[in-house]
Amino acid sequence: MSVPATAPGILAGNSAEALRAQLDEVWTSLSVLGATISDDEWNLATPCPGWDVAAQYAHMIGTESSLLGRPGPEAPAPAPPHVRNQIGGLNEAWVASLASARRSEVLERFAEVTAARREALSSMSEEDFSRSSWTPVGEADYRRFMQIRVFDCWVHEQDIRDALGRPGHVTGPAVEQSLDEIVRAAGYVVGKLGQAPAGSTVTFELTGPARRAVRVSVADGRARVVDELESSPTTTVRLSSDAYARLSCGRVAASTVVEDGALGGVELAGDVDLGRRIVEHLAFTI
Repeated sequence: MSVPATAPGILAGNSAEALRAQLDEVWTSLSVLGATISDDEWNLATPCPGWDVAAQYAHMIGTESSLLGRPGPEAPAPAPPHVRNQIGGLNEAWVASLASARRSEVLERFAEVTAARREALSSMSEEDFSRSSWTPVGEADYRRFMQIRVFDCWVHEQDIRDALGRPGHVTGPAVEQSLDEIVRAAGYVVGKLGQAPAGSTVTFELTGPARRAVRVSVADGRARVVDELESSPTTTVRLSSDAYARLSCGRVAASTVVEDGALGGVELAGDVDLGRRIVEHLAFTI
C-alpha cells in the first residue's frame, strides 16, 4: 500500500521505514541523555506543567507499554491540578506508579520497553501502518499515530534538556517530523486562535537550527498551509525553530520570547499587530 501524498509544508518521511528510524532516533537520544542524569537532577522541574525529569521518562514508558498491550496502573485520585482531560489522567497513572522508583530502574524500563517497541514495529508492513487506528487526534491510521509518537517523545526530550540545561537533538529526521506536527496545526493556529482576517497571509520563517518557511493563507472561510503565496505575506514571523516549537507546545510564555528575546526572540514584519497576536496564540497542544 502506498504512503499518503505529502501535504503542503510537510517535509519528513512518513513511510513505515522512515517512522521506525525516527522513533529509533529519538529513543536513542533519550537513552543517551538519560545516562548523563545524576540523582540530584532526576527530580528537577521541567517546562511541562507538573512534571519533573523522572515523570517525563515514566510517561513515555507508559505510552509505549500501552502500545504493546501491557496493562496500566490505576490513576491517582484525586487527579493533580495539571491534569485537564482523560488522556492526561492516563498519563498521570504511569507517572504516579513510577514516582518512587530509582532512576536506574526507570531508565532500565525505558530501555526495555523501547527495545520491545522497536521489535514490534520491525514486524509491521507498510499496509499495517495504513490500517485504521485510534490516535490522540481522533480516528486515523497507525502511521498517523506514529507521527504523533515521534513528536511527543521529541517534545518531552526537549523538556528534559531544558530542565538539565543540556541543549541538543535540534536537527534530524525526528526533529523535522516534530516540526511537521506543529505545521499541521498552523491553519488552526492562524485562523482560529490568531483570528487572522479573510484574505490575509502569514509566513513563519524558521531561522534555525532547523530551517524552513511555513506559509498560511486565509481564504474561503478557512486558514490552510499552502506551498506558495501569490504575493508578499500580510505578516512575516521570523524566529528560531526552538522558539517555534516551545511556543507551540506552551512551554514558554510569548512575552518571554517577544519582549525579553528568549530563544533568539521574534522578528515581525508587515502587519505587526497580527503577527504578535498569532505569536501569543501559538500554543495548541493539550
